[in-house]
Amino acid sequence: MRTQSIDRLLIILATITLIAGLYLALFWAPRENTMGDVQRIFYIHVPAAWTSFVAFFLVFVYSIAYLARRRRSRDALAAACAEVGLVFATINLATGPIWARPVWGIWWTWDARLTMMLVLWLMYVAYVMLRHYMIDPERRATFSAVVGIIGFLNVPIVYMSIRWWRTQHPQPVIAGGSDSGLDPKMRLALLACWVAFILLCAILVRRRVRLSALIDELDALQAHTEGNHISAEFGGTEHS
Repeated sequence: MRTQSIDRLLIILATITLIAGLYLALFWAPRENTMGDVQRIFYIHVPAAWTSFVAFFLVFVYSIAYLARRRRSRDALAAACAEVGLVFATINLATGPIWARPVWGIWWTWDARLTMMLVLWLMYVAYVMLRHYMIDPERRATFSAVVGIIGFLNVPIVYMSIRWWRTQHPQPVIAGGSDSGLDPKMRLALLACWVAFILLCAILVRRRVRLSALIDELDALQAHTEGNHISAEFGGTEHS
């Protein structure tokens, strides 16, 4: 009952903040002088990246926790965060070319940040594939934890890429020095969208963990049923 109440609260908060964030981003935040209205993709593109970074950080934390204690719940949380983080990373990669085409005149370029974000995305695709194709639960959890830890090491590189190298991306507008900064209305719209994405991320992770638990229960029940069936067959053979 408590779980359902938390889920209901998260859904209500996510709905309110998402509607508010979209309104602020599309109608309330000022129009950017150089790029025009296409710049409003920024309010989806950037929060999606930040949310994926948070999710991948949790993969990193839960993977270390699993290797330290070997608890199945930590592995399930790491797996859920990886899958949900991959969704938000995909949103980021999908919205990038939509923004780039009218602004840069190209859909894709091997810019340092774009390339490193693609590498990050591929690493967590590999993580998900590893979990689907390894049968032994213990080995799957162990190998996945190692990949999850290594994969997160790319997140700081993605974030710092526009500071370390000259890239197609503009210099940081947040915490980028004295010349950086956002209009207060833009900053509020960005924050509202990010909060909405974080809440949505939490909802999806909780749902995915519960689904994983149900799958484990179903597998255990199926194994138990098959075991009883085999025992009954051998028992019947001996009796005959």
